[in-house]
Amino acid sequence: MSATNLKPVEPVNLGRWLKNNLFSSWHNTLLTLVSLSLIYWLGLGLIRWAFFQAQWQVIDANLRLFFIGRYPVKDIWRTWATLGVIVGLGGISWGVLAQATANLFNRRILIILGIITATCIAVAIPAGQQSSLILVGMVIEFAIAAVLGKQLNKTIPQLRSWLPLLWLLAFFLNLWLLLGVSNVKLDNLSGLILTILVAVVSIVLCFPLGVLLALGRQSNLPIIRWLSIAYIEVIRGLPLIGILFMAQVMLPLVLPSYIRPDRVVRAIAGFTIFSSAYLAENVRGGLQSIPRGQTEAAKALGLNPVLTLVFIILPQALKAVIPSIVGQFISLFKDTSLLAIVGLVDLLGISQAILANPKFLGRYGEVYLFIATIYWICCYSMSIASRKLEQQLGTSSHQGR
Repeated sequence: MSATNLKPVEPVNLGRWLKNNLFSSWHNTLLTLVSLSLIYWLGLGLIRWAFFQAQWQVIDANLRLFFIGRYPVKDIWRTWATLGVIVGLGGISWGVLAQATANLFNRRILIILGIITATCIAVAIPAGQQSSLILVGMVIEFAIAAVLGKQLNKTIPQLRSWLPLLWLLAFFLNLWLLLGVSNVKLDNLSGLILTILVAVVSIVLCFPLGVLLALGRQSNLPIIRWLSIAYIEVIRGLPLIGILFMAQVMLPLVLPSYIRPDRVVRAIAGFTIFSSAYLAENVRGGLQSIPRGQTEAAKALGLNPVLTLVFIILPQALKAVIPSIVGQFISLFKDTSLLAIVGLVDLLGISQAILANPKFLGRYGEVYLFIATIYWICCYSMSIASRKLEQQLGTSSHQGR
């Protein structure tokens, strides 16, 4: 399209936007007014309750329990070290992946970092001045690591491809920090630490298993195809809570007598078994969206079936279903709240233990709103990361418009 055919960009007019989107007709006007009234009524009630009726002392008094559960007080520095590793590597990853961005710290990023800093200070004040200073230091560490990551990427262009390995090494390092050099056992972890551990490990394990099941369902070998179909359909027909109970009870029965996995390991096995079946169907949808001409072109270039699958078909299929895959990961993260039912004290379990304390009876609204906020922050962060990944891979819906 030539430059002469391009229409000038009209400035955004608030009045025109409101008329076109909210008050374009009488029924849209009525719906807008009803919606605004409902939002005003609910919002005013929530604000009144949060500022004048809620007793947030239950959150202040149990802040450590929410995040690290019953982790030994003398070893709390290990949890700070773990968080420092995650924040530092997260900053480096952001700097590496944002290499095309001219300015890492634009106005929006600075506002977000400021809000995070203020929130860290406000949340950590009940835990002491030291905790507030450490959290502020974490924000500063993230910013420094981001700048360092961007500079390192200019010196080492291959650093982007090494990020998955660095995160894998960081996971084992953090696991060693939390468990390997202390008397804390895996089953003794509780609170948000346990929730994140189970979710991350289950996500990492269910992804390759789901991809293999999707490929097996489309295999030309009948035995592999029917076994994959049987696994997917049987698991999708069972409730998650049933699979978790089966993993807790039956997994030790099918293993040798000298192998007794921890309850956390059994829970991870249950989540992996369940989520991989749903993930397989998401990946299969991506595989079916690839035109047959891609495979024929790869054969014409002399690629064997394995190379065609690894380098041509699978990357395109996974890019096409990024939203559904991340949606499954978000669902898995929220499903970790079922750990409390099988005897593990996750974030929801520690909340129930706090509410059982006679001093905090009846404080259900404050506690459940707090943990709901934590779940929302984690899930929304995954959603944002998904959209950024789609934009970088050129698969978002607004690309090319």
